[in-house]
Amino acid sequence: MEEVKGKIHSIETFGTLDGPGIRFVLFMQGCALHCKFCHNRDTWETSTNNLMTTDEVIENVKKCDSFIKFSKGGVTVSGGEPLLQVPFLIELFTKLKTLGYHTAIDTSGMFEITPNIRLLLKLTDLVLLDIKQINDAKCKDLCGFSNKLELEFAKYLSNNNIPMWIRYVLVPKITDDEKDLLNLKEFIDTLKTVEKIEIHPYHNIGRYKWKNLGLEYPLEGVPQATEKDVLRAKKILGIS
Repeated sequence: MEEVKGKIHSIETFGTLDGPGIRFVLFMQGCALHCKFCHNRDTWETSTNNLMTTDEVIENVKKCDSFIKFSKGGVTVSGGEPLLQVPFLIELFTKLKTLGYHTAIDTSGMFEITPNIRLLLKLTDLVLLDIKQINDAKCKDLCGFSNKLELEFAKYLSNNNIPMWIRYVLVPKITDDEKDLLNLKEFIDTLKTVEKIEIHPYHNIGRYKWKNLGLEYPLEGVPQATEKDVLRAKKILGIS
């Protein structure tokens, strides 16, 4: 049987932002969304020559074993969009759980809950769920898709006792409207397994990646979110 191979963008061996403890972060190649604020525009394309088997990934993970285990960290799969490569992740997470690693997925959640995704989530200790915009029309404009699937995804995680961190990119004049933030709070309050809410201030550091690809940066001229902006959003959402 041919080995399952994953399309890999890059690896971070000492991640501290994508889950608890020190994380081995595997960035997958490919994303179907078109988020205007994306700072990893180079991960969108699904074609790549950088293919790895699950065993190759695990060998790399083991090199970081002392840091991961000491810090009570684990392995986070990010992207791009990891859920475009579910069979690879099922095989990878099955092996990682056998070896005792904490597993996490950073995803938009804009997917139907298929049997394979159910299986993968049973192997997942934490989901970092990126809610793009609670307002559906604004979400379509921001990333090209309705938010209905990602909100249903969040409900599935809650109903099946799967821990999640909610991630929200705060973009001035686009995702910082008070009414939208209050509606987001109302939705999050219905979820039972939210352990953390992260407000990520919009920055344009990834603009050069768009330029390098010969693309126009969609948010040219939009101001970066300030600390004051973030504090205001946190106050509205009722988080410290």
